[in-house]
Amino acid sequence: MIDRIALLLLIIGGLNWGSVGIFKFDIVAWAFGGQGAAVSRIIFTLVGISAIWCVSLLFREREIVEPKHNV
Repeated sequence: MIDRIALLLLIIGGLNWGSVGIFKFDIVAWAFGGQGAAVSRIIFTLVGISAIWCVSLLFREREIVEPKHNV
């Protein structure tokens, strides 16, 4: 579950950075009152923590998931 939350936050962060790079428009800052606003800073921090968490995905062993058979 934590992996999915981290991935979702990284997608939000990636879309925001894409918006900054292409349009020079920071969606998170716009939505939450500027880059210095507490909520914006919290979101930026969560995206950064998510990126650190997702680095661990590169080094984890993959689980083999067996399909469930309905009987």
